[in-house]
Amino acid sequence: MILVVDFGGQYNQLIARRIRDLNVYCEVVPYNKALLSIKEKKPSGVIFTGGPNSVYEENAPMIESEVFELGIPILGLCYGMQLMAHVLNGKVIAAEEREFGKTELNIKESIIFKNVPDKSTVWMSHVDRVEKLPEGFETIASTKNSEIAAMQNTDKKLYALQFHPEVNNTEYGIEMLANFVYKICGQKADWTMENYAKTAINDIKEKVGDGKVLLALSGGVDSSVTAALLSKAVGDKLTCIFVDHGLMRKDEGDEVEAAFKDSGMHFIRVNAEERFLNKLKGIIDPEEKRKAIGEEFIRVFEDEGRKIKSVDFLAQGTIYPDIIESGIGDAAVIKSHHNVGGLPDVVDFKDLVEPLKMLFKDEVRELGRELGLADYLVNRQPFPGPGLGIRVIGEISKEKLDVLRDADYIFREELEKAGLDKSINQYFAVLTNNRTVGVMGDFRTYDYTLALRAVETTDFMTADWARIPYEILDKVSNRIVNEVEHINRIVYDITSKPPATIEWE
Repeated sequence: MILVVDFGGQYNQLIARRIRDLNVYCEVVPYNKALLSIKEKKPSGVIFTGGPNSVYEENAPMIESEVFELGIPILGLCYGMQLMAHVLNGKVIAAEEREFGKTELNIKESIIFKNVPDKSTVWMSHVDRVEKLPEGFETIASTKNSEIAAMQNTDKKLYALQFHPEVNNTEYGIEMLANFVYKICGQKADWTMENYAKTAINDIKEKVGDGKVLLALSGGVDSSVTAALLSKAVGDKLTCIFVDHGLMRKDEGDEVEAAFKDSGMHFIRVNAEERFLNKLKGIIDPEEKRKAIGEEFIRVFEDEGRKIKSVDFLAQGTIYPDIIESGIGDAAVIKSHHNVGGLPDVVDFKDLVEPLKMLFKDEVRELGRELGLADYLVNRQPFPGPGLGIRVIGEISKEKLDVLRDADYIFREELEKAGLDKSINQYFAVLTNNRTVGVMGDFRTYDYTLALRAVETTDFMTADWARIPYEILDKVSNRIVNEVEHINRIVYDITSKPPATIEWE
């Protein structure tokens, strides 16, 4: 495996994703746990991320010098390069000329640049530069404003790049990462979902033993793949409980039941709409909503678990982005996911089983295909655990949910008719808490504004807003205001992630 050490860079997860694209397993750890993690996990190589700090500042993220004496290949990127130089007694200063954006790189011969042209475009984003190389290092690349744009110490297998090879704007970035992973670290391309499935099934068998497992089955991609994986691992010791919390999309509860009731698994549907709506009364803050929904999920599972008796493990379809966005190590909490941040302190189960927690969304889909799941389940639109509870802004009511269900259905139906459902990775409607004046049939209206959201992404860690043709948006808007009551204005969200998240709450 390769270990990515996070120093607060905005591309930390993208680096991990790029390494996995090379069919090499990769994990991310915070810098303050790096030395311990390296000793425990014994990776084939380590990558230092970028970060917003200057290494010469007080309280800047640091790493123990011992890391460089372990004999493990290290690749420092941006801040990671400056950190390497600083810790090893080189010199880093504020650059006279800052570099941001595309820059022409001139390289010298190095294994890290194997199959890379002498001149190519890279993506720079830094205000500091390495002025003096540490002992034993040599310069292997330069730009117009950076005499030392890359450096290496081949004896100690230490390499560093001032630019970001992980972003698409660096022309040969993937080749550079591949050179580090394959040629320098000696890794093999054996991280596949076929191998992952075998390992995960064995791990589940070992953990669960003779115990019984209760799975929170939402019918979404993550929980469906979790169900298939658990079924292969523990067979009839698995019970799938689908909690219809009244926050599902139009007709979705019935669709989930139809998909799994005759699958051979123990399947139980719990209609808990009234229970959840009562729990959510008066709650406006999105974090409170998520935690309330997450806690009520657990309470429902506990109640159902007592009915079937002797349930030992709770299984969930938690995936890697859920954990990252809920805060890992010293990372900031962006939003709590109901199956991560929303878990109450006391749970009536021995332990959690989360077999997908180290996978990105596209890996989960690939695993689902490997397990033989039907395409309509594997390619299902992503849907958060809290459901429409976080797509109704402000206080939730059944009336608002019904309005949103009808509007969301029209939006999704029109995108599917236009054949855009394959190219747009996630699309949905949001009922805002804003009411505006409108005119319908010569009468004044004062009703809700509906927001439409559609994004294109590969890993759901970053996303770009989808350029839906105006004529389709026009048709969607006309249908919604004519067919759905209490909506008199439609807006389209044209914000990418970052700075926004995909969901509004």
